[in-house]
Amino acid sequence: MRRFLQVMALALCSVVAFAQGDDFGTNVSVEAEKKINKKLSFGLEAEMRTRDNVKTVDRWSVGFQVGYKVLSWLKASAGYTFLYDNNEKMSYYDEDDAVVKRDIGIHVGDPKRSAQYWGVRHRFNVSLTGSKKFGRLNLSLRERWQYTFRPEHTVDYRCIYYDEDDEEPVPEGMSDGTPHTYKAKGKNVLRSRLQAEYKISNFPIDPYASIETFNGWNLEKIRYTLGAEYKLNKKNVLGLYYRYQHVNDDSDDEPNRHVLGLTYTCKF
Repeated sequence: MRRFLQVMALALCSVVAFAQGDDFGTNVSVEAEKKINKKLSFGLEAEMRTRDNVKTVDRWSVGFQVGYKVLSWLKASAGYTFLYDNNEKMSYYDEDDAVVKRDIGIHVGDPKRSAQYWGVRHRFNVSLTGSKKFGRLNLSLRERWQYTFRPEHTVDYRCIYYDEDDEEPVPEGMSDGTPHTYKAKGKNVLRSRLQAEYKISNFPIDPYASIETFNGWNLEKIRYTLGAEYKLNKKNVLGLYYRYQHVNDDSDDEPNRHVLGLTYTCKF
């Protein structure tokens, strides 16, 4: 346990030093797993994430997963997750804005309006995971279809960065005075994850590494993960991982991010 905590401290120092150019956040999750029989299993998970160099809570989530072992090497699963997100929405000036055409220091691409609010999302997923053991090495490939639905949400306050009726920028934090409604939106994503796990004989720590791609109509982001799990006993597992998430330029406003994750799993 002492060695595991030392590894955690070293990983944290490395991530903080490496994350100077990108965002840095943390993920903390608690999971409970129950085997119904040899083929059927059920799991519950709760998670909290941070962003903005751990200054902002990014989201809370809770969900469940049902798994079924189709074959000795193939597992199917389906699940639902309730997400409570801290959203940041930003719009930018373009060529059609009057303040840009007046040439008074506002340029195309400058921030125009922003809003920050908490909102909910509903996420459903279906997965197939194939695995193959090579001695102590286990390779697995998971293909997951994921659908996320964001209900319509109205915000009363949006910060504006320039008033088109004035010749000077507005005071920082000024509201435009009109509520704005973000329409309901659904999104389909195919997530493909290749993972390698290694079992060390007579050693309580099992290392793993994975790469996961997110595809909508194009490649949206890639996650690279390196972690390890420490078996406290037969039913309790503590995990630590480092993740680098690379986001394509033409996807959402989400930045590239370094993540330090801590997990706890209880098996019944």
